[in-house]
Amino acid sequence: MKTAYEYAVIGCGGIGSAAAYWLSREAGEEVLALEQFHLGHDKGGSEDHSRIIRLSYHAPEYTALTPHTYEAWEEVEEESGARLVIKSGGLDLEPVDDEPKYINQYSGAMRAAGIPHEELSAREVMDRFPQFRVDDGVRAVYQADAGIVDASRANATHLALARARGATVLDNSPVRGVRSVGDGVEIATDGGTFSARRLVVAAGAWTNRVLRHVGIEIPIICTQEQVTYFRAPALEEFSPERFPVWIWHGGPDSSFYGVPVYGEPATKAGQDVGGDVVTVDTRTFEPNERVCENLRGFLERYIPGSVGPELYTKTCLYDMPPDREFVLGRLPDAPQISVFNGAGHGFKFASLVGKILSELAVNGKTKYPIEAFRVDRPALTDPAYEPVFAM
Repeated sequence: MKTAYEYAVIGCGGIGSAAAYWLSREAGEEVLALEQFHLGHDKGGSEDHSRIIRLSYHAPEYTALTPHTYEAWEEVEEESGARLVIKSGGLDLEPVDDEPKYINQYSGAMRAAGIPHEELSAREVMDRFPQFRVDDGVRAVYQADAGIVDASRANATHLALARARGATVLDNSPVRGVRSVGDGVEIATDGGTFSARRLVVAAGAWTNRVLRHVGIEIPIICTQEQVTYFRAPALEEFSPERFPVWIWHGGPDSSFYGVPVYGEPATKAGQDVGGDVVTVDTRTFEPNERVCENLRGFLERYIPGSVGPELYTKTCLYDMPPDREFVLGRLPDAPQISVFNGAGHGFKFASLVGKILSELAVNGKTKYPIEAFRVDRPALTDPAYEPVFAM
């Protein structure tokens, strides 16, 4: 087996599969991608049928990138012939007593980026989407291009295209060691040792298990989250043609999200950062009944027609730095290694981030604005930084 490559990627979830694809466009058979579990596993945070994609975001550093996410996905769709993005429109909602906090941030960031959107009152939300039952104090912002990314299909498509371009993809290949060798790296696995000139680490909740081999640790808090699929009685009312993706910004412990019917004959919703702090070793795959009750109570109050008997609840992992912002860039003390952490909201950016990581590996720089996500920012270097996970 070939053991020397120009580029190696550790992790083949949403980000790693995208990085392997974009690197394969530059280097073909000089790309190696390693996955510790089987491809398509459900142990991390990159599987399931659907993830929200949107242009609306809380800060300009994201809205500077969001239009490019669609461009990256479109390139993959064009090459593969697979439909990966389904537009439904999207709502961000917030209950307010006075001035909305989150809605103002979202509309302000989109306004600065020139992204078209509409600000809606509670009555305007219900007139447009009668599935909602919201109080007069609720404010919302609507953006027509939001929708769903088919997560599992996207991962598989990225890897299939990478392989077609000559990349080597090895699953069931956990990394046992990484060390700098000159201006490159060596990667030890059970199947042998590989060398690469540049390395991309896209290992999700296992990021520090990889980086510790080169003396790096990023402060990451891991939680076990979940989504629930409901057998709603009137599924046609919640099709992507009639119902948007939505995010309810209620602050810590009271933020929720959901998507139209896709992939299952059921609605899908979850509580954002509602789960317990875990590690990759202590997590379980058992649903958290407290979170289930929180979610059902919210839906029964605000989107009652979306609730029915539970089809199933599926767990996943959020891995988040203290400020819950992306970590994206080259390691200052090991610039041959680039890393990404998606902070529990990164999948919508997967193909674009894969492209950025490819540019960092090939050129040492990227044309996209990523300075805000640097690896040495205060939130990652100050031990006293207070975690803030609401978005």
